Amino acid sequence: MKVSMFITCLSDLVYPKVGESIVHLLAKYGVKLDFPVKQTCCGQPAFNSGYWDEARGSAMTLLEAFEDSDFVISPSGSCTSMIHHYYPKLFENDPVNLARANRLVEKTYEFTQFLVQVLGVTDVGAVFPHKVTYHPSCHGSRLLGVKAEPMQLMQHVRGMELLPLPHAEDCCGFGGTFAVKMCDISGAMVSEKSDHVLETEAEVLVGLDMGCLMNIAGNLSFRGKPVKVMHLAELLAEGVKLAHERA
Repeated sequence: MKVSMFITCLSDLVYPKVGESIVHLLAKYGVKLDFPVKQTCCGQPAFNSGYWDEARGSAMTLLEAFEDSDFVISPSGSCTSMIHHYYPKLFENDPVNLARANRLVEKTYEFTQFLVQVLGVTDVGAVFPHKVTYHPSCHGSRLLGVKAEPMQLMQHVRGMELLPLPHAEDCCGFGGTFAVKMCDISGAMVSEKSDHVLETEAEVLVGLDMGCLMNIAGNLSFRGKPVKVMHLAELLAEGVKLAHERA
């Protein structure tokens, strides 16, 4: 099968290790990812700001980039949910591209969804001897419904103590353009989220969306708190590497 990586803006430009981790993890199961260079932003910032024509232009680029892919995998629940929920809306008056959008929806998966639902993998053989807490991002958990998959993967990581995050379902305050337009409210929300992270006494905060993790990591760093922040793909890849070293 032809499996393509939809890297997303933040992972591509700020956190490339996330994409590298996914490549290494999927290679373990014989999945070789390709990377269509034509891909660009999914259009979510423009869409959320009311610029639907501009968002439609970005969406067209992705329709073309992944036209021939059997599966499309993304490290972001937020960007994946943009495709799933709003691409059909963007092209509702364009039957030809609506059909293309629906085909993209059907084959696009958030990373943990693909591992668990398509490959049937819940145990990657990782070892990670640390205290970890998990932030379920709003778009991934609420819009996309990614809830069980990351928990299944984390519960099989050997040596890891998974600590419950108080009020885990609360938003971290990022919300893309919300953090810019409503910065005072956003700042208060991320401070509260960081307080809850610190309550757990975890060494590592893990999640599925780099926007949320970047926001929380920034607040923790500003406060001088030594909590490491990682995408789940990074944690699993690091854990697999450690397992190999120990073996």
